[in-house]
Amino acid sequence: MSMYQTHILKNGLKVIHQQVDGKAAWCGLIIGVGSRDERPEEEGIAHFIEHVIFKGTEKRKAFHILSRIEDVGGELNAYTTKEDTCIYASFLARDYERALELFADIVFHSVFPEKEIEKEKEVVIDEINSYKDSPGELIFDDFEELIYPDYPIGRNILGSEKAVKGLRRDDIIDFVKRNYRPGRMVISSVGDIDFSKLIRFVEKYFGGLSGETVPFGRHCPEIYIPQQKEVVKGTFQNYCILGNIAYDYREEKRLLLSVLVDI
Repeated sequence: MSMYQTHILKNGLKVIHQQVDGKAAWCGLIIGVGSRDERPEEEGIAHFIEHVIFKGTEKRKAFHILSRIEDVGGELNAYTTKEDTCIYASFLARDYERALELFADIVFHSVFPEKEIEKEKEVVIDEINSYKDSPGELIFDDFEELIYPDYPIGRNILGSEKAVKGLRRDDIIDFVKRNYRPGRMVISSVGDIDFSKLIRFVEKYFGGLSGETVPFGRHCPEIYIPQQKEVVKGTFQNYCILGNIAYDYREEKRLLLSVLVDI
């Protein structure tokens, strides 16, 4: 298996690639912004943008965005976490340039049509309500709200129904301008393409973008205060979760903890 190769563009965008044999390839554009970076009045916006970012760019309608990869047998998708937003695709290795051009178009040239925003609010509200019907998933959100009270990292990624209904196009454009910067982005790739060729494509579509990055406003939560919560629901199963704040990724003990959790 080949080693990872890395490169950083002048504007701060990072590329990490592993060249492997085979016709299939995978590539993701990971943006270092998630629900943790929302202001109080922006609750749910990071995830909402993940939905509406596919609804049209300056030169493509929603149909053309999705068909751009699907027409060559690939798949385009996205996800949002508390700390990251990722747009990713699987495709044939010969279509690397097609995928990277599309990523750049979606992330830097989306127009967020008003009509699509209103439609997508209903989709996200349905998603919020479906979680309320799944106690086994909802318990994780309740748990993190207890662990991190009054911190953005403790808030639900989807936001509340009220917050989502209140989101406006101007809010979305402001959030994207503030946070979707090359210095906060990583292009991660696994596929059969020469690294120098991959960098040429990345430079072509991302190299000309401004490298100015707004600093993170992330704050480390205070020490955990033990507490418990019980919710009575009319279901046939019980769900229980027990935990605490653990080691962060800079501490070597996190590896020992991972082994312990598996045991």
